[in-house]
Amino acid sequence: MSTKNILLTGVGGQGTILASKLLTEGLLSQGYDVKMSEVHGMSQREGPVLTHVRFGEKVYSPIVEAKKADVIIGFEELEVLRNLEYLREDGKGIVILNKMRVNPIGVQNGSEKYPENAEELISKRAGRMVALDASEEARKLGSLRVMNIILLGASVRQLGLEEIDWSGVIAANVKPQYVALNQQAFELGKSLS
Repeated sequence: MSTKNILLTGVGGQGTILASKLLTEGLLSQGYDVKMSEVHGMSQREGPVLTHVRFGEKVYSPIVEAKKADVIIGFEELEVLRNLEYLREDGKGIVILNKMRVNPIGVQNGSEKYPENAEELISKRAGRMVALDASEEARKLGSLRVMNIILLGASVRQLGLEEIDWSGVIAANVKPQYVALNQQAFELGKSLS
């Protein structure tokens, strides 16, 4: 099996790191060699958060190179646009997109504009795009905090990794009082992709 490259991108507070950790733990449980690297911006101020996850038989570096990402899991539209240079260019790159906008400081103070056609720009670059309103789906489940797990479920489906015991991975890594909700969110994400 060749190495698979996944990039998770969002802003602080969206649960990008937890989703990366769960993905990594699940892959390790299947015997894959997995490397993960996190890049935090000003996460306490909704700054960018970027996580690289690479897995396969033998992985030497945790960093996904430009034009090598098989999948970008985007928690926020602008952060996906900012990181599209990582997506492979052969028409086989997948973007799993949460249709959500978080206005960065520049947009809030009027010095920048949020692109009105972000989703369209992303779809032009992606070989395949799964766009869903994971935030709204999480709200329907009763907690916006599980938006990340919905996206993880959708990603697992797209990556063909459903044979992993994700329910067990969630149970082992989430506080006991939130396990059932997170497992429900994960299954919902799989069904939406």
